[in-house]
Amino acid sequence: MLTFKIFGYIIYVLGSLSSGLKFYKKMFDLKNIKRAIDQIAEEKGIDAAQVLEVIESSIATAYRKEYAQKGEVVRCKFDLKTGELKFWKIKTVVDETTVRIIEEGEEEPVQENFIRQPAEEDGEEKLPRYNPDRHIFLDEAKKEKKSVKVGDELEFPLEVHEDFGRIAAQAAKQVILQRFREAERSSILKEFHGKEGEIISGIVQRFDRGNVYIDLGRATGIMFSNETIPGEHYRSGERLKFFVVAVQEETKTPGIILSRSHPRFVSKLFSLEVPEIADGAVEIKAIAREPGNRTKVAFSSNAEGVDPVGSAVGQRGTRVMAVSNELGQEKIDIVEWSEDPAKFIANALSPAKVTNVEILPRREARVYVPDDQLSLAIGRGGQNVRLAARLTSWKIDVRSQAKPEEVQEGGVAIAPGGEETKESKEKVEE
Repeated sequence: MLTFKIFGYIIYVLGSLSSGLKFYKKMFDLKNIKRAIDQIAEEKGIDAAQVLEVIESSIATAYRKEYAQKGEVVRCKFDLKTGELKFWKIKTVVDETTVRIIEEGEEEPVQENFIRQPAEEDGEEKLPRYNPDRHIFLDEAKKEKKSVKVGDELEFPLEVHEDFGRIAAQAAKQVILQRFREAERSSILKEFHGKEGEIISGIVQRFDRGNVYIDLGRATGIMFSNETIPGEHYRSGERLKFFVVAVQEETKTPGIILSRSHPRFVSKLFSLEVPEIADGAVEIKAIAREPGNRTKVAFSSNAEGVDPVGSAVGQRGTRVMAVSNELGQEKIDIVEWSEDPAKFIANALSPAKVTNVEILPRREARVYVPDDQLSLAIGRGGQNVRLAARLTSWKIDVRSQAKPEEVQEGGVAIAPGGEETKESKEKVEE
């Protein structure tokens, strides 16, 4: 049975990782270990077998530190039913083509100034140095197992030891902490990679240099200042919905990038409110958004008899109102998409009433409206015509029906190039 000197560290670390789990300080039993493994697996989102593997790896590290040679590869098997430990030394089967053999008394050259030089002048990777503690030549390996081949691993049983010193126990503790961090990070990455492009709920945690950190339960997300809705104020402890833009793997902890200003955030909110979208009867074709101010969304129907605008608006405007409330009362225009450019452009200028749309070369359109609809069609600061241009990817020139030759101030809008044009063109994913 494993002595407390080593296992005490394992119990202590497992206990500190598992909230509310109590362990005996003077003695332990297998039930505590099993309970620790199950609870940590549940809390950290790690498979129980993986938790046991971490424990075995930590014990193997302690064994290697206390009893094995420096270059040896040691593995351990811990039987949860009996508490029995088994140890093996692992050797990889090699030949003269897979390792470098350094003759006795021969030393490898030391690089000057501690600068790492290329392994070979021709750029080829340098072969690993032969180490009798971790390598075994093929001829010798065949004496142990006839079917063995280069690259295989052979196991050699080691004497079981149960008494480990303080240094070995500390090494085991470090392995547990490191491996659990790696396993939890991998689990979080796997979970949130599947949520990219989706909406998740989180609690505002803290603020730093304009960035907002969000508690997502097992992880912390970040919403950069340019991903926030202008004019929206966030309070610590407030629960909100967020759009998962990306999950970065390069950082020590998974970087979960969140947004509330992304155009697709609006489309996902509508997907939650409009059942016809999930059914495929209604589809979002395009979105043009100025976060915190106004958004235009183009809907189309894929089923006969289904009104796309009515489905999005909902009875007495309940559906569109729910989306608007989530966006801080951002104004939302629901327009009907059409394959006919003239009709689509006229719809995009809603709520203005359009008299006529003249289609010109190079995706340009001249739109005529009554005088009393002119300011509504252009919008404050040209916002309405600007969003319509983004939504349709057409250049739009709004003019008065009474003065068709006169160019109106702020009445001309060009669909911007680059990413915004792609957003307005692309079919929004459901």
